[in-house]
Amino acid sequence: MTITDVNTAFAAEKTAQIESVRQRERAFQARIDRGEIRMVGQDRYEVLTGWDRGETFTVSRNTQGQIDGIIAQHGLDSRADGTIALYASSPAWHGLGQIIPGGTTDIDKVLELSGLDFDVDTVPALYRWGGELREHADQFHTVRTDTGAALGVVGRKYQPIQNRQGFEFLQELVGRYDVVWESAGPLRGGKRVFISIRLPETVTVDADGIGDVVVPYVAVMNDHSGQGQFQCVVTPWRPVCANTERFAVRDAVTRWAVRHTAGATSEIKEARRTLGLSVKYFERFADEETALARTDIAVADFHQVIADLWPLDDDASDAKKNNFAARLGALDDLFRTETERVGRTAYAAERAITGYLDHLAPRRPPKSMTEEIFRATAVMEGADDDTKTRAHKRLLLLRKS
Repeated sequence: MTITDVNTAFAAEKTAQIESVRQRERAFQARIDRGEIRMVGQDRYEVLTGWDRGETFTVSRNTQGQIDGIIAQHGLDSRADGTIALYASSPAWHGLGQIIPGGTTDIDKVLELSGLDFDVDTVPALYRWGGELREHADQFHTVRTDTGAALGVVGRKYQPIQNRQGFEFLQELVGRYDVVWESAGPLRGGKRVFISIRLPETVTVDADGIGDVVVPYVAVMNDHSGQGQFQCVVTPWRPVCANTERFAVRDAVTRWAVRHTAGATSEIKEARRTLGLSVKYFERFADEETALARTDIAVADFHQVIADLWPLDDDASDAKKNNFAARLGALDDLFRTETERVGRTAYAAERAITGYLDHLAPRRPPKSMTEEIFRATAVMEGADDDTKTRAHKRLLLLRKS
């Protein structure tokens, strides 16, 4: 007969639990010490390195203040089985989604894993009047054919571009390459979807110095709500969550879009031209970013650029002055972090400004969207491209002066 000392077993179990918590705390602190992550708010952190640079997450703590969980601010949908609706060729920081290491060329597999294996149809918009149901002649609803969920209200000429067509569009677009799907998934219940592939080229910024490597991607973003176009963009980062990033380089053509009308997906010729320019886009991107990386600047120069981008009138209200001070403080923190990595350069300044716009600038999302999804949508649609372009041009002037 085996006799178990419950007190000894209990003590051993509690010791193991305590040690596990301590190991988690030590590992987390080690990442902070190595400069991999930093705090950006109360229990909110930002990733500073790797694929998921710029992504934010929240740390939950127990009543003793110890870490008991990490909640990624991914803003992704869920599949019918409760798993996250995301396919990716390599794990993201949040560790979520369906991963096929190295990627796959199988469209059907990606449609299934990403939760994009649904079609969109249009049905008449109905309304009740005088006790009878009437049809609105010029309005329709877009609906998912798998769940019947309504996605938006559209006009008579609207024609859905199906999720599969987005994959076929990219595959035909870059048919000269062996396409491996990098990432795909829905947002906002399927109202918006994204798909991305990796281009074969890579770009190195300041190869003899900091050696930042930029991997170009082509991403398709489709809208089923009637509020956006079918878009193809060239971007340095793959969309694997609601945090992503786009650079705005002077005079670069990086976006192609088409409305949801009959024959939309046959308009490949213009899209081919846009993609054909992507190589030149990244060559110029590397040259200009390298120039910025080799341009030393003072903190005063950085502050002057900020003042030019966000001017503050002498008679500004106290609220505007407070907002300006808060923005300046956030940008200074980002600049300080970047200078530790790449030196006090115009490149560090641009990275700070881009990071602020993408991840920290205040956003006011509509009630139907979370802040993370709204922020990601703004980034992917280039809401701040004009500011980024002005910052880029302004910083290049420091090189020439």
